[in-house]
Amino acid sequence: MNLKIETAQLAAELDTLASFSEAPAPAVTRIVFSGTDRQAREYVKRLCADAGLAIREDAVGNTFARWAGSEPELAAVASGSHIDAIPNAGRYDGTVGVLGGLEAIRALQRSGFRPRRSIELVIFTSEEPTRFGIGCIGSRLLAGVLDGAADTRLAGKDGETLNHWRTAAGFAGDLAGVRLPQGYYDAFLELHIEQGPLLERAGIPLGVVTAIAAPASLRIRIEGEGGHAGGVLMPARKDAFCAAAELVLEVESAAKSTGVIDTVATVGVCEVFPGAINSIPSEVRLEVDVRDTNEARRDGVLAEIGDACVGVAKRRGVAVKTETINADMPAQCDARVVESLTRACATHRLGFQTMVSRAYHDSLFMSRIAPTAMLFIPCRGGVSHRPNEYASAEAIECGVLVLAETLADLASK
Repeated sequence: MNLKIETAQLAAELDTLASFSEAPAPAVTRIVFSGTDRQAREYVKRLCADAGLAIREDAVGNTFARWAGSEPELAAVASGSHIDAIPNAGRYDGTVGVLGGLEAIRALQRSGFRPRRSIELVIFTSEEPTRFGIGCIGSRLLAGVLDGAADTRLAGKDGETLNHWRTAAGFAGDLAGVRLPQGYYDAFLELHIEQGPLLERAGIPLGVVTAIAAPASLRIRIEGEGGHAGGVLMPARKDAFCAAAELVLEVESAAKSTGVIDTVATVGVCEVFPGAINSIPSEVRLEVDVRDTNEARRDGVLAEIGDACVGVAKRRGVAVKTETINADMPAQCDARVVESLTRACATHRLGFQTMVSRAYHDSLFMSRIAPTAMLFIPCRGGVSHRPNEYASAEAIECGVLVLAETLADLASK
């Protein structure tokens, strides 16, 4: 099979997709269901239609573009990612997996390959948590991790629900019907930039992912007593921000205490009320992200954070309330799909290393309903979610080539 990747065309398509943005270049801001998100969706659908793919969309906007196989009744092989982008992001996160997945299909078409199983490109809705505070909404619904009640339960900071935003964007129907049955896909693959520095540091072209870490997210609210910054003496204070500062360090300590490099914890949100220089903070809201490839180890960190909340509350005379936003299970990638990826790397004489994905992706949830694996390409400096996020054309070409080879292998069986 003579596979040729049209690298220049793919680079131009990535550039065009990046132009659908609410932020000036080189930054990309594309919030799910916004005007720019809808424009980007239409652009990608046009490219899929030009490739002769049959397109359907579900009630939440997940988009499926299918190349029918010679035995279309068989479970399909799928690949895909997302095109929504957090504020002030880059142009490669998610989009390489979507447009690269499309180019892999086109390369197979140009080579004369005819799949036995249908090959489907999936563009997932709302992988980023920007609008609703929780990520991977589309793939969670596909896997049944979220049910139809999410339509009115999930809402953004503006108070508007998922139902409001999806219907405004033109997506209708019962969310319960989004879920895919077990066996719908024979395999699922996601091509993605690494979002870390390991491949670039090692000078290795590709990473074959064997496990995907899963996050648990917490909201912590600390309620103390406010007052005038000059009028309340230090011994009498119940400063909510000082209590929060202790908790932030406790979160860091809890993650480090496992002694395992795969355990990470981040306090990414700290909101202080009333936020005046001459007023003692009376309330603080923290949001905490804890991740690991081992669920029990991660949950042990969560338990330590809970104990720290109790201790800080007692020592400082404040009230500390915790709320779990989500706690997802880590995933092990499927051995058969991983083996197919490694064979494809060998076929094209491309070096690879097996690795863990510490960022989570739609693949985490697709693994609940299909044999799943991921393929990483290097990104410069490991930088992601920033305007200077960058993956070279050569790195993208390698990833798409191996993806195409792997899709061909899996779709032939």
